[in-house]
Amino acid sequence: MNAFMLRYWNGRAHDLGKMSLGQLARTFFTYPAIVSYLLLSAISFGVLAVTFRAIVPVLAAAAAGWLLWPLVWYVLHRFVLHGRFLFKIPFTARLWKRIHFDHHQDPFDLRVLFGAVHTTLPPIALASIPAGYLIGAVPGAAAAFCVALLTTCLNEFVHCVQHLNVDFKWGLLRRLRQLHLAHHFHSEKGNFGIADMMWDHVLGTFYASAADIPRSPTVYNLGYTAEAAAKYPAVLLASLGQRFDDGPRRFARTNPVAPTADNDAGHANDSGNANDRGGDSGRAA
Repeated sequence: MNAFMLRYWNGRAHDLGKMSLGQLARTFFTYPAIVSYLLLSAISFGVLAVTFRAIVPVLAAAAAGWLLWPLVWYVLHRFVLHGRFLFKIPFTARLWKRIHFDHHQDPFDLRVLFGAVHTTLPPIALASIPAGYLIGAVPGAAAAFCVALLTTCLNEFVHCVQHLNVDFKWGLLRRLRQLHLAHHFHSEKGNFGIADMMWDHVLGTFYASAADIPRSPTVYNLGYTAEAAAKYPAVLLASLGQRFDDGPRRFARTNPVAPTADNDAGHANDSGNANDRGGDSGRAA
């Protein structure tokens, strides 16, 4: 079934700057990884229903899954994906390129926004199942895993929505979008959360406004500079010699929009800097 879904999904448009919320929803729920997460969450819920004994440990395990997976994602995002060591290792360079470098190079390309099952599912399981089992045995493990999977789906959907060229009226979503786009267009050294910024607040990497911290010169290349590419060429070779420092790579012929943390939306100029003028919001990830 995954092969069929992938063929169907690969035939759809993937420019988030041109997609409506409805188009995104249809594409999102046909992506094989999302389908897999939802199926696994349903199976986990089934295991929970069959083995259920007491409500308190199940609720505690579910809470652990809800809290631990976002923390693990924060750690992976901050210290691994934004670490400057994966592109130096030939074995991991291409993986890092696909998982995160491509997303910062073109924040509006839906094809490189999603994680793959084989890279995402193991950390989800390791972050939830052992803790859930310690709290509530098999029912606890099933509850924690189910909640972690659903949290992943929520994060992925919110992440996609944050890159749409849509002017959202709902205050919370609008604010989360501002903060995430600042991570893409102002400084990648903070605002690592997606659907919430709790761990950024706890661990000191939250910034509310572009005025709070200097603009990062590596916000688009994540430290894979021309000097780094010359020394460690694997990512550059896999990118067909293309690497962008001053602005995101353009998806097809569209012009990306680069909101800052101070604006609901702004437009990127040719150098990739954000202008402080309102309008529809756009690309980032």
